[in-house]
Amino acid sequence: MAQPAPSLKFAALHVGPYRRYFPLCLLSMTADNIEHVISYWVMFQAFHSPALAGFAVISHWVPFLLFSFHMGAMADRYDCRKLIQISQLLYVVASVTWGVLFLSGSLQMWHAVVILLVHGAAGVIAAPAQQLIIHDMVPLEHLPSAIRLFASSRYLSILLGPAVGGGLMLALGPAWGLLANALIYLPFSLFLFRAPFTGHTTHGVQHGGRPFGLADVWGVLATVRTEPRIMTMIVLAAASSFFVGNAFQAQMPEYAQYLGADDTGARYTVLLAANAAGAVLGVVLLETSALLPMTARSAIVCAALWAICMGLFPMTGNYVAAVVLLVVAGVFSIAFTSMAQTVVQMLAPSRVRGAVVGLFTTAMMGMRAGAGVTIGVLGAFMGVRLSLELSSLMVLLFSVGLYVREARLSPRLGAPLVPDRESV
Repeated sequence: MAQPAPSLKFAALHVGPYRRYFPLCLLSMTADNIEHVISYWVMFQAFHSPALAGFAVISHWVPFLLFSFHMGAMADRYDCRKLIQISQLLYVVASVTWGVLFLSGSLQMWHAVVILLVHGAAGVIAAPAQQLIIHDMVPLEHLPSAIRLFASSRYLSILLGPAVGGGLMLALGPAWGLLANALIYLPFSLFLFRAPFTGHTTHGVQHGGRPFGLADVWGVLATVRTEPRIMTMIVLAAASSFFVGNAFQAQMPEYAQYLGADDTGARYTVLLAANAAGAVLGVVLLETSALLPMTARSAIVCAALWAICMGLFPMTGNYVAAVVLLVVAGVFSIAFTSMAQTVVQMLAPSRVRGAVVGLFTTAMMGMRAGAGVTIGVLGAFMGVRLSLELSSLMVLLFSVGLYVREARLSPRLGAPLVPDRESV
């Protein structure tokens, strides 16, 4: 007897269009993050400034904080392919500019600020559109798998990108590594020219280009408040991103130096690869086992465990222990971020899905600008180890508080995702 489709492992990858979209989009998002590890290493070597590294995080994520909600509304109204293509062009411009500055030896602090702002703009333009277009590609029964895989790819790329970037830096050097990175965006860009999906044909339902005004903003916020699981995931995403996010990657050269790194950057690269290895393991576990049910409650628990691992990482002076902690942290990071995004995207009504996704992106991506302060800027005064320890503790306290509060107020917190017809 044939196995039911919902029980398929990696179910969305059995759908042809998504099977092509997923790896190409992952490749593009990985290139996005390759840029960071090389530029962070060069800035550290040139300036040795935790404050500058913190500012780099802030300047990159502020566009997500300010414009994610608006870009979600734009994705509701316009061809998602065009929005993604614009972002791809900006990414290429950023990588090429870094490469030219590195080759010429003319990098200055203001250059870094401008490039990171361009890079941040590219990310925020694409983020909601990349998620909405998925709904055109896969049948309803495979949507949870498709959203979960895409959510995993977003955060997997944040962890894989630095590992691959470290390898490019060792093999080609910073300048040529960035110029080679610009080419990695091309396959996804070419795919978008041929793809027939716009993000506005969901199971035969056409979404028009209606205006998006103040009344619509209040309507989206009212929608979020009526579904406690969406609101809980947004608060969880905001807390984890504001206090920790991925700002520790900008300070990783200093952690690596404390753990005995040398000038080759090999130990630094291994630390970044350890986090990525944990992410890969986490994706496999999510798609092939039922150990972690796809619920809001599971997301909160995984966020708490991630915070514990991140808090223990700067406490250890043992390199092997640090690598192990980062592997485990990678597992829980992928788990809670992908679960949170899946909950939000599955439960959001289709008429405002882009705006709701934009609001979640503001929390998950935009609030990372705060981590540039909590880890980077404060780290300049108290040390980046202590700042990461205290920031991780704050995420843990928020997670425990959300779990206790929502377990009392919302019996649906641990319920599986069963969206109504309007949501899908």
